[in-house]
Amino acid sequence: MYHQFIIKIFYQFVSVTQLEEIIYKCWEGNSKAQTELYRQFSPRMYGVCLRYAKDSADAEDILQEGFVRVFTKIRQFEFKGSFEGWMRRIMVNTALEKFRKHDRLYPVEEMSIYESTEWVEETISSISAGELMKIIQELPPRYRMVFNLYAIEGYSHLEIGEMMKISEGTSKSNLSRARMILQKKVTEEFGSEKKARVKAL
Repeated sequence: MYHQFIIKIFYQFVSVTQLEEIIYKCWEGNSKAQTELYRQFSPRMYGVCLRYAKDSADAEDILQEGFVRVFTKIRQFEFKGSFEGWMRRIMVNTALEKFRKHDRLYPVEEMSIYESTEWVEETISSISAGELMKIIQELPPRYRMVFNLYAIEGYSHLEIGEMMKISEGTSKSNLSRARMILQKKVTEEFGSEKKARVKAL
């Protein structure tokens, strides 16, 4: 009751945006506000989850669990920085926890196969986002996690090591191998039609 009273007083003296109003209502547990927040952000957050998932069903599971955490932790958002960025971190952490919980470290193919391949010295400019997403999802789980955290999210190897409970050197090694695998898969699937390499990522 006291918390609701504070919010009502806040509304009287502070001009809020539509998103901020939705967030405040989510603080109160308003189901309509939660539905609206989900409607606005679920498509973009699904895209985030998909990069860490092995398939669309896995991504959907991460998304749903992530939103449960968003609504549970929403009072921790202090309106400092981007709300979408705050939500994105929750989705990434949810994916990481799911990864650690199931310990999905499947055997990796013999790396000499990739290390002996001659790569085309061009960037991935001719491959669509959907095509690249499909190839990334085919990476072994640990490599996929490291690649996304480094190349997409912008975390350092030190940060990735702390998040995944691995050494900084292991993170660097996993990224290098992820790139090698991606390079080979791109070459195999697209050949001379769409020559590319992932070193730029």
